[in-house]
Amino acid sequence: MTEPRDLASRVGDKAGRKLHARRNKSPGVWFGLGMMGIIGWSVVVPTLLGTALGIWLDARLPDSAHSWTLALLVAGLVLGCANAWHWVAKEDRRIREDEPADEAGAPE
Repeated sequence: MTEPRDLASRVGDKAGRKLHARRNKSPGVWFGLGMMGIIGWSVVVPTLLGTALGIWLDARLPDSAHSWTLALLVAGLVLGCANAWHWVAKEDRRIREDEPADEAGAPE
């Protein structure tokens, strides 16, 4: 049989989590779609800019031994992925800072 003190603390923890959830409403579907859009654009824009610059350089330097288009496309993609990683890590930190300390691993 569970101790009354243990039961009271578990009920108190659950009530605290419910109050926290009511105060801090979780973002809805539109927020998630918006974040996917931001992350997508943060990858697409540098990739397209790198590709456009590479095409322009290849047109201006036709005797180049290397393809500027391919090199700058890859550079833009890497930069965009790093940018997306930054956005996701920042949002993850914000979410972890907002949740109560006792919520992680609390028994139901």
